[in-house]
Amino acid sequence: MDYRNLGSTGLRVSVLGLGTVKLGRTAGVKYPKPFDLPDDPQAASLLETAHHLGINFLDTAPAYGISEQRLGELLQGQRDTWIICTKAGEIFDGEKSTYDFSAAGVTASIERSLLRLRTDHLDIALLHADDDDLLLFEHDDGLQALERMREKGLIRAIGVSTKTLEGSLRAVARCDVVMLPLNPVENECAPAIEAAHVANKGVLIKKALVSGHFSAAHSCGDAARNCLEFAQTHRGVSSIVVGTINPEHLKENVQAICTHDSGMPGDTGE
Repeated sequence: MDYRNLGSTGLRVSVLGLGTVKLGRTAGVKYPKPFDLPDDPQAASLLETAHHLGINFLDTAPAYGISEQRLGELLQGQRDTWIICTKAGEIFDGEKSTYDFSAAGVTASIERSLLRLRTDHLDIALLHADDDDLLLFEHDDGLQALERMREKGLIRAIGVSTKTLEGSLRAVARCDVVMLPLNPVENECAPAIEAAHVANKGVLIKKALVSGHFSAAHSCGDAARNCLEFAQTHRGVSSIVVGTINPEHLKENVQAICTHDSGMPGDTGE
């Protein structure tokens, strides 16, 4: 497994990261097939497999149901093994999402995440943007709250999980890290990856596998592999976050990444 610098944060993340929405939430997701939450032994086995495969980066969020709480329980004694990213701003009540990007709301969210994850610091904290991600920069109380917590040592790196190119470019200019969507049918944010590379900012890719809707992304061949290869062709990508609860799928994704990664552009720190 390759490890890449997350911009200038000092963090080195595995080129494949594990998304954990499926550890905590089944309602209101956009996957093509329904699924059940894994039980604790299954979830522990998944995390053990990820670690064995060389993955060191986990992505979670309060909006992912009980994902943070479960990770806090499952990762006891393993905190230094993982780089953990969570988010603030989106609240999911079991039926719908609401958003609070006020300074008080973001601060309270991060404090709850620290408790759920059973840690004294977060490696990465992102604002979980809604469709109008530019508002986070025009009314930046939430970002200022993250900046203050970074100064206190509660967070190592801050950023925004964006929706638009404009929002992604603003995140590159303002923050340490941007998380943006990228796949063969959703690549509008690609110019922000190059901007981040030039500015030495971290780039996390979401929706690389089109949330499982592969048929729209590629008409033939191994669609998941094609999507991962597509994401890796962009210079400046730090880590590609893929959510799965199937250890075999995780192994296949790692194999695709490792097979294609040699010779691909990206900052390996070497």
